[in-house]
Amino acid sequence: MAKNIQAIRGMHDVLPHSSPHWQYVEQVIKEVLSAYGYSEIRLPIVENTELFKRSIGEVTDIVEKEMYTFADRNGDSLTLRPEGTAGCLRACLEHGLLHNQVHRLWYYGPMFRHERPQKGRYRQFVQLGVETYGMPGPDIDTEILLLSERLWQRLGIREHLELQLNSLGTTEERLLYREKLVEYFTSHSDQLDEDSQRRLMSNPLRILDSKNPQIQQLIANAPMLMDYLGEESKAHFSDLTDTLDELNISYTINPRLVRGLDYYSKTVFEWVTDQLGAQGTVCAGGRYDGLINQLGGKPNYAVGFAMGMERLLALLEAGNRLVNQPTVDVYLIVVGDRAEKASILIAEKFRNDLPKLKLQMHCGGGSFKSQFKKADKSGAEFALILGDDEVDNDKISVKPLRTKNDQQLMTHQEAISLLQQFGD
Repeated sequence: MAKNIQAIRGMHDVLPHSSPHWQYVEQVIKEVLSAYGYSEIRLPIVENTELFKRSIGEVTDIVEKEMYTFADRNGDSLTLRPEGTAGCLRACLEHGLLHNQVHRLWYYGPMFRHERPQKGRYRQFVQLGVETYGMPGPDIDTEILLLSERLWQRLGIREHLELQLNSLGTTEERLLYREKLVEYFTSHSDQLDEDSQRRLMSNPLRILDSKNPQIQQLIANAPMLMDYLGEESKAHFSDLTDTLDELNISYTINPRLVRGLDYYSKTVFEWVTDQLGAQGTVCAGGRYDGLINQLGGKPNYAVGFAMGMERLLALLEAGNRLVNQPTVDVYLIVVGDRAEKASILIAEKFRNDLPKLKLQMHCGGGSFKSQFKKADKSGAEFALILGDDEVDNDKISVKPLRTKNDQQLMTHQEAISLLQQFGD
């Protein structure tokens, strides 16, 4: 017997009992984004490898170790997208969306990284991305924080999330800080772990993000980026925090919070939780004005964030915030030869009169008892029972499944009126 083929390691299935949870969260996300005037952009899953080398940087773990890269039949190097920001910006540049314009955009879909799979981290994962262009002030930084705050409130998980903020200043300010940081860590290189020593010359700010407990004291004593910020960067950050204070949005300033890529500037942030173990970051982002020029566009302004859906769903599950929404409102039980012939027409009549009604018709035969069990298991509020007698009299029986109310024999129009609650 041939061995069953299984899913690729780190790429998981979302089974029918879980998909309603995803659909619920996706609907809330769309409603919140719409309330702030954001428009959806749909992007390719595959991009030219050069796009990610130029945006993320060749000397990064993502490009060096994690990308799914292959040569197509023409010999071009293509990559399954490891993140969405670069592709979104590529699309805006390609289609001329950044010339004297402002945009608020969002996208949603699978990303791919060849990492070690663990809970909340997969090789194919689903990500929501929010990107804004053309707005230089702290007001748009504030808006995307308020947008995410509103999303947590709608989902009922705000109490489990902490907003951490920092400012990375301008490129010039960060370069000066980088010199001081390299100088400091070089003088203590014997205390650095292997990963931090590798980052020392290529990406020293990422050392500050290390989770290794053995070097936390060393990191705590490192120079502070805030001490190297100019007046304009300080004012930008102060305007942001002042507005959050006025709106009673709680946050923590984390001077060790970095994004690690040169194109980030000024505001950076993370929404973190202690409910998911090591995978504590649910949403992260910041201002990345430098990336537009890095990809060949004219200097412009950009700020956004990305959110992993698997971690968000895990947080909802940990907080018992996932409610099983029934996928069926009404289950149609069919018993008898004449009833079987009439059932499809009657089911379509109900769907026509109640377009939002979720009606599942029993197919494949079976006894009344077995059909009734399936109706109950479906989660439906009502069973519609169609037998030969009901067909002969142009009526249908309605049985409530979640209350002790009695079964009733009704005309089709009476039943439709009763089920109107599902059509609103």
